[in-house]
Amino acid sequence: MKLIQGISGVRGIVGKTLTQKILSDHIQAFSNIQKNGDILLARDSRIHGQDLIKIASETLIKCGRNVFNYNIIPTPTAQFLVEKNKFAGGIVITASHNPEEWNGLKFIDYNGCFLNEEKNEALFKKINNISNEIKTQGKIIAIKDGYLSHVEHTLKLSMINLLAIKNKKFTVVIDAVNGAASKALPKMLKALGCKVYSLHCNPNGVFPRGCEPLPHNLNDLKNAVIDNKADMGFATDPDGDRLAIIDEKGIPLGEEYTLVFCIDGFLKSTQSNKDIVTNLSTTLAVDRIAKKYGNNVIRTAVGEINVVNKMKEINSMLGGEGNGGVILTESHLGRDSLIGVTLFLNRMAQTNKSVSQVFQSMPQYIMLKDKIELNNINAEIAINKIQKAFPKAKQNHLDGLKLIWNDSWLHIRKSNTEPIIRIYAEAPTKSEVLNLINKVKSILQTK
Repeated sequence: MKLIQGISGVRGIVGKTLTQKILSDHIQAFSNIQKNGDILLARDSRIHGQDLIKIASETLIKCGRNVFNYNIIPTPTAQFLVEKNKFAGGIVITASHNPEEWNGLKFIDYNGCFLNEEKNEALFKKINNISNEIKTQGKIIAIKDGYLSHVEHTLKLSMINLLAIKNKKFTVVIDAVNGAASKALPKMLKALGCKVYSLHCNPNGVFPRGCEPLPHNLNDLKNAVIDNKADMGFATDPDGDRLAIIDEKGIPLGEEYTLVFCIDGFLKSTQSNKDIVTNLSTTLAVDRIAKKYGNNVIRTAVGEINVVNKMKEINSMLGGEGNGGVILTESHLGRDSLIGVTLFLNRMAQTNKSVSQVFQSMPQYIMLKDKIELNNINAEIAINKIQKAFPKAKQNHLDGLKLIWNDSWLHIRKSNTEPIIRIYAEAPTKSEVLNLINKVKSILQTK
């Protein structure tokens, strides 16, 4: 497995594809492309993160930077703090949802957003021209409990009814996979008046389940919700930007519906006429909910930065992705589990119904995600064959090929990180989805 470099930063296996030199070179390159000023440094809870943050700090102070070391905080908190405190940029040492042996770097620009494609390319080019010149050394400032200002700001969001949420006195279970949100999310939920049961909220970097908050990884949370007679359960990934929800019966809603709930509550509260932004692979339920309020949905290529760029371009107030990522402009332009739980509880405070009842009232779709290895398949020729096989579908070529019908769609795109073609499909029933995916796979496997 090679070092992964891309729009999401850098990821590798510690000591193998992610070495001290690779880490230092990328950090120095980042310092070189950023404007003058202090740099925020943070990490998720991985065991080797403490050593890596020390290397990162030493590299940055040799670049003449003052380093504000926030240690373990969620990635969205780091984004919020970079913009709020006017840092020149930020670096989060994290491998997101990758397994424990992985780690990496996410680079945050001065505006709190991840680096765009142009700046990423500039960073990777700089790595080949690193200077070892040591400037006047900066200093390291250690910050404790840096997530508190993020919690405080979220409690003051203009579109939430804080009193209504508190009056509900929800009972919730939070599973933070012993990751970066292990302290911030329970604190956030308690501040919202919830009775909180914490599960896997010790930020020791030992992940007790699969890192992604997917349904098959959430059995412990399911049982805890039932045992504690909770109103709902929340789960996040190791760096705290993605949020999944379980209803009062212990049934996962699926990550796609985190954003759907949040959009519904947001539009109910604000009567905003601004467009909602999401990517091409997010559920059609988003469009149906937005239409109920007279709003449009704008879709982008897959990738958080693509959603963020479009939100900035059209002055959108809310967006996100179907992986449990909710982006609220009033807070900061990045996926955020703290925003997710707050907007979700705001939606639940607008009704006397349970989570399962509200969910059943929403547009119901089944989504399946599959893939096929390229091997000797030419991706572009393959996608062209698929396009010809569905002549009656509406086509979108923004990111691979998306074929769209009235109540279903197919999205086929070449992976940026693996030699595979990803196949996503959605329809009202599982049989319809399977038919779409099987037809595509049959086309791809036909010589």
